Amino acid sequence: MGDTINTGRPRARDIGLHIGHLPTGPLNAITDVAGVLVGHTTIIRGEGALQPGIGPVRTGVTVILPHAGNVFRDKVPAAIHVVNGFGKCMGQEQVEELGNIEGPIALTGTLNVGLVTDALVAWSIEQNPDIGIRTSTMNPVVGETSDAWLNDMHGRHVRQEHVFAALDAASSGPVDEGAIGAGTGMMAFGYKGGIGTASRVTQPDLGGWTVGVLVQANFGRRRELTIDGVKVGELLEAEREAVGDKGSIMIVVATDAPLLDRGLRRLARRAGIGLARTGSIAHHGSGDYVIAFSSAPAVRIPHEPAGNVLHFEHVAENGPAINELFLATVEATEEAIINALFRADTMTGRDGHVAEALPLERVQALLQSARRLRL
Repeated sequence: MGDTINTGRPRARDIGLHIGHLPTGPLNAITDVAGVLVGHTTIIRGEGALQPGIGPVRTGVTVILPHAGNVFRDKVPAAIHVVNGFGKCMGQEQVEELGNIEGPIALTGTLNVGLVTDALVAWSIEQNPDIGIRTSTMNPVVGETSDAWLNDMHGRHVRQEHVFAALDAASSGPVDEGAIGAGTGMMAFGYKGGIGTASRVTQPDLGGWTVGVLVQANFGRRRELTIDGVKVGELLEAEREAVGDKGSIMIVVATDAPLLDRGLRRLARRAGIGLARTGSIAHHGSGDYVIAFSSAPAVRIPHEPAGNVLHFEHVAENGPAINELFLATVEATEEAIINALFRADTMTGRDGHVAEALPLERVQALLQSARRLRL
């Protein structure tokens, strides 16, 4: 279950940390959800003192495609839940109004949001030349967290070619984690943060559906860090001085369970429980957003319906099946955040700022003492 590619650092399960009860998918990643694709572009350039607008650069973009087809023509049900709204989530209002997403989801650094939005519009027009001429416009969905500690934010270095490259690279295979793509310049709990992912599969008699989560982790104080119920952060903070206590998180929840926006909003709310299990209190300055969608063909929404009525298959929300999906969301969110921390390497950014990697040997010893590890 540890298949990923970018760094030599392990994932949670590689050291015997099994969070929760439900089984994972084959990759333990958001791409275990049928049809979902993920791509990254990482931009690392320059060292030394900050030169506003020039560098050093520690930023990037991550894209999540709900399916491999034309998402504008074949939209997916979606919902966005705000845990704490100190953030900028492009496209939120239309998702709230219409209950669907009609293009790739992108994550990036805060001041890149406008440029990434423009790139998604340009890409969608290439795919659908009638946008804004013979049919409606397109609603880009872009989330962000701040990479200010390591990156020259004034340069807004993520451009159209970087977004297009991430889209071209998007695949259904293992997902790079840690300091990659939108996670390049991020911090979490005073350590290097970034991208993390995980998945869970519900019991066969309760649908056998998959829930996958991808996070852009950039939040929390060191003393708050909790791993599988162990207050690791309190012990680590006593040993080393912490850096930073602000930030945000973007959480993307995907499922192949046939749910419409109301049901997906219920899943999105449960992602906040998984976030809290890691120690987050959603600080005043934290932008904590959850974007949830269903890739199930049974609930796709055609851009141009053939008639006035659409018929959908939908999960019954009054029994054990929906509870199992709630549990899957909580567990996958918690583990995705821990994977983001485990996989991220130490990085030096602007002005010599150092984001230290989570000290895995020390963490492993603490978790072993608490009897949380099993191989």
